[in-house]
This record gives sequence, C-alpha cells and structure tokens, in this order.
Amino acid sequence: MADSAPTVERYHAGRVIMLAVVAALGGFLFGFDTAVVNGAVVAVRAEFEMGAGLTGFVVSSALLGCIAGAYLAGRLADRQGRIRVMVLAAALFMISAIGSGLAVGPVDLIVWRLVGGVGVGAASVIAPAYIAEISPAAVRGRLGSLQQLAIVTGIFVALLSDALLANIAGGAAEELWLGLAAWRWMFLVEVIPALAYGILALQIPESPRFLVAKGELERARSVLGEVLVTGVKERIEEIRKTVTQEARTSFADLRKPSGGLLPIVWIGIALSVFQQFVGINVIFYYSSTLWQSVGFTEEDALTQTVITSVTNIVVTIVAISLIDKIGRRTLLLIGSAGMFVTLGVLAVVFGTANLVENADGVLEPILGDTQGVIALIAANGFVVFFGMSWGPAVWVLLGEMFNNRIRGTALGLAAAAQWLANFLISTTFPAMAEVGLSFAYGFYTVFALLSLFFVARFVPETKGRQLEDMA
Repeated sequence: MADSAPTVERYHAGRVIMLAVVAALGGFLFGFDTAVVNGAVVAVRAEFEMGAGLTGFVVSSALLGCIAGAYLAGRLADRQGRIRVMVLAAALFMISAIGSGLAVGPVDLIVWRLVGGVGVGAASVIAPAYIAEISPAAVRGRLGSLQQLAIVTGIFVALLSDALLANIAGGAAEELWLGLAAWRWMFLVEVIPALAYGILALQIPESPRFLVAKGELERARSVLGEVLVTGVKERIEEIRKTVTQEARTSFADLRKPSGGLLPIVWIGIALSVFQQFVGINVIFYYSSTLWQSVGFTEEDALTQTVITSVTNIVVTIVAISLIDKIGRRTLLLIGSAGMFVTLGVLAVVFGTANLVENADGVLEPILGDTQGVIALIAANGFVVFFGMSWGPAVWVLLGEMFNNRIRGTALGLAAAAQWLANFLISTTFPAMAEVGLSFAYGFYTVFALLSLFFVARFVPETKGRQLEDMA
C-alpha cells in the first residue's frame, strides 16, 4: 500500500501493478508478433521464391490486420468490455501462430499474418485503455509505460527466440524439429504466451469505468476497492458525471458540432503517425536483413538485433522512472531532438559508404570498419531516444488524453492511424532502400524534426490529472 499526502490517492500498489502487468501481456504479444518475422524473412523469401515487393508485403501485411483490429477494438470494448477483447486477442494470436508456422506459400502466410495483426491491433487499444482506467493518477504514467515495456520485451524475446532457433538448426532455413524448418518454429512458439495471456485475462476484473457506463455500480465499487484505499465513493461519483450509462459511443461523438474531428482526436492521430514516421519499426522488422546487406554475417546481424532490443528494454525502464516526474511532453521533446541527430548520422553514413553490386545487380552500400561502428552506435542511439520517449509516452497519452465518453473509440481511431502509418513505412522501406539507405533515413530524419515542433506547439501535458478531468 502506498502512503501519500492527503490530497493524493492512497492505493494498494501490489494489486494495481498486478492488474496492469496482466493487461500489458497484450503488449508483449503485440511486440512478439510484429518482430518475430525479423529472423524468418530471409528464409521465407528464399523458400517461397519471393521478390522484394512481395517480401515487403508479407512482412507488413500483419499491419493491415492491426488497422482493422485497432479500429474495431475500441468500439467493441465499449460494448462488450475490456476483458472480452483481451481474450479475443489471445485467441487470434494463437490461430495466427499456428497458421503462420504451417504456411505453404506466401498467400496463406499473408492470411495468417493478417489474423495475428487483428489481435495485435486489438491489444494495442485495450491494454493502454484498461491500464489507464484502473490506475491511480499519481502512478498512471508509470503503469501505462508497462505497455511499452511489455512491447519491447516481446520484441526482445521474439528476436532472441529467432536467434536461438536459427543457431540450433544452423540457419533459419534449416530443418529443426518434426521436419519443420527453424523459421516455422519461430512463429509456432508464440502459442505459449498467447495461451498464458488468454488464461490470465480471465482472472482480472472488468474496468470500473466500463462497469459504471453499464450501470453496474456495485461491481465498479468492488473493483475500485481492490485498488484504492480511500475515496472509492467519491471516485465513483466523478466517473458517473463523465460517463453516460448505456450510451453507445460512435465515431459521430469524435466530431465537433461545426464538423470535423475534435482537436484532441487530431492530436492523438498525429502522435500515432509521428511515432511511426521516424522509422522505428524498420529497425525491428528489417534490422537483420539491413545489417546483412551492409556486410555483417547472418549470425552477427541477429546478434546486433538482439542487442538493440535489450537496449530498448533498458531505456523503457528509464522512461518508466521519469514519466510521472518530468511529464510526457518533456520526454517527447528530448526524444525528438535525439532522434533527429542519430537518424541524421545514419543518413550521412549510408550516403557516404562505398557501393558494391550484389548478385541481383543492385548497388548496395558496404560499410567500412569505422563506418560500421558509427552506424551501430547511431542506430542504438536512435533506439535509446525513441525508447525513453516516443515509445512509452505516446501509449500513455493515448490511454489518458481522451475523456471517458470517447476514450475507447478515439483510442481505436488513433491506434488504427498508427498501424496504417506503420504499414506505409514498413511496406515502402525495401523500395526506399533500393533508392538508397541514405534517402530512407533522411526521410525519417525530417519527420523526427517535425515531431519536435508538433509536440512543442500542440501536445497537452496530462501528468497528475484524473481521467475525469480530461476535456
């Protein structure tokens, strides 16, 4: 139990952390599912004899499912509850893992990736919403950041699993167990965390704000009583003032009377787009391919990718310790400045590298020893600045910046925009890389700079404010 000043909520720390951790397991699967293809992509491309365009679509196809999952999950959560959406997402992860691992060609692999994407999209909406709704204001930023910590941990586990399976088999394309290639097992192992997520989601209570919206006040009081030491009755009354019982939120509620989306909704969408347009997921979807293309071996490339993901975990923990102290806006401003510098260095390094013609007749940059070290430092520096700022802070803001009336629907729309932006960046990277890696990273550099100006001008600070106080 956390003892606080009289004006600050007193709460059962252990209970609220446990609830947040279970909800954040959706983030773990989100990270695992989106990153697991990293170690498999080269072997899949060779086995299914795919060109660059089809390979890019196989990698990014899950993101189309993410768009649909995020778009629908917010509204479904407002109708059926947060817990049911978590269980549905867990089932979709399991189906996708099995289907992808047993795929017979690019078409059905795309289908199974789409199914998993719907689960990822749903998890990306439901975890921050649930965590924000059960968390005391004083620690909401730290608990909300658990979503990002879970995501980057999922990425790390996926990449580590990829590297281990490839190492055991002697390569991602080599046979491992039961006559299946190692890349297939990379997908199949996701069944384990998906099953755990579904079982644990059934053990936690429904969001008190959803229960109030449905008129189930006694259940809501009971859930809040598990979290808060004092002030349960007052908080229920505050929630009632901002929630319309039995009302079904629609996208019409996101519009101003004069037409167009509410300004706060536009800010949420823009935050989502900027988070992706700095190119962070290029690092996690294509990093092993990228490092191999500039002269690293497959083993070294997978090792570098694992190191990058560990770095991401460490700096996310740093963000958790800072976000309720210095605020969301400050973290975003620091992150934007750092990303602008590190991405700019990558653009310069790749732009000045020697070009060598590969087996397909395409000119690729080959980094010298010094250039390789600088590129690795800059790439990991980029991950540091993103991981301590735009990674966790955007998810925290999306979970808390919308009022109770529109939270689920607005978060769903903003998350759908994020996945659309992710899809565009991931799909276009192979083509942009063929133009030149300096061009691709120059593009991301520009958006890092623009994100700095956007935050300074438009993003509100939500640190310490109750959800019921959001406009």
